[in-house]
Amino acid sequence: MGSLYYGNLDSPIVMPDRILAHLAAVATTKLRRSESFVVSWKGTGADGEGRTTLWFQPSIPLRFVYDQAAAIPLNPATLREMADQATSNGGLVLDADLDIPEISAARPDTRRPVAAA
Repeated sequence: MGSLYYGNLDSPIVMPDRILAHLAAVATTKLRRSESFVVSWKGTGADGEGRTTLWFQPSIPLRFVYDQAAAIPLNPATLREMADQATSNGGLVLDADLDIPEISAARPDTRRPVAAA
């Protein structure tokens, strides 16, 4: 489980590393462009059954901390979907059960074979 430190909150917001990595990619892209957006999620039994919403904007500090040391491969389709949601009026809605299909960390070999002479 990774941790999102938002603004001056002392305690982190905890979520799975895969979701946090995708959120970080979307957030850094949008904030780099000075685009603010809303992120919401439903609470769990441990932190209440309500809903939490945060306003992400460039002036609010964010820190993403992962449990695993290795970089997490990002799924392009999931990133597009999350970015589209973040741009919508409803904002980006995170779901603890979000199924992010895993992709291989290795990139496919796109080189053309050299023709034999």
